[in-house]
Amino acid sequence: MSRIGAKPITIDEGVSAVRDGDFLVVSSDGKSQQVKIHKNIGIDIKDQKLTVTRSADDKVTKSLHGLTRSLIKNAFEGVKNGYQKDLEVVGVGYRAQVEQGNMMLKLGFSHDVTVEAPEGIEFEVKKNTISVKGYDKQLVGQVAAKIRSLREPEPYKGKGIKYKGEIILRKVGKAVKAAGEPGA
Repeated sequence: MSRIGAKPITIDEGVSAVRDGDFLVVSSDGKSQQVKIHKNIGIDIKDQKLTVTRSADDKVTKSLHGLTRSLIKNAFEGVKNGYQKDLEVVGVGYRAQVEQGNMMLKLGFSHDVTVEAPEGIEFEVKKNTISVKGYDKQLVGQVAAKIRSLREPEPYKGKGIKYKGEIILRKVGKAVKAAGEPGA
């Protein structure tokens, strides 16, 4: 039995979960998320507890058991509290600002880079920190990774966009040979 898949999920006040065909729809306060449910995975809702079960013991179904439970738990957490990823902009002249819900970035290119906010995602900028907020954990992470990929931190000076708390391993630059040595 899957250790993760066997754990019940407690449904909090104000959050609802409804099975709709191949999907489980989790909603709260106007936010709604759908989680696709495999045909061999069952959902039981009793007394504000949701349990994920499986009908077969083949390798694929066993692996989907824990995965489905984790995706459902993330959906509950997302519609209740939301998710946030923070990025730091490091470098002289590198800037970020929000205009009409979209992110405008100055990253040393000859042009400004615009990142459009997908539905359910909002940006916030304070000094050199970009916050990506939303209720879909996968989408928040994907948008944050897309922003980071626009100018990944380089290893010599550490300039670029990095996750908050990410450690960039620095390389030593070229060593200058001593003056007056032959071959210098």
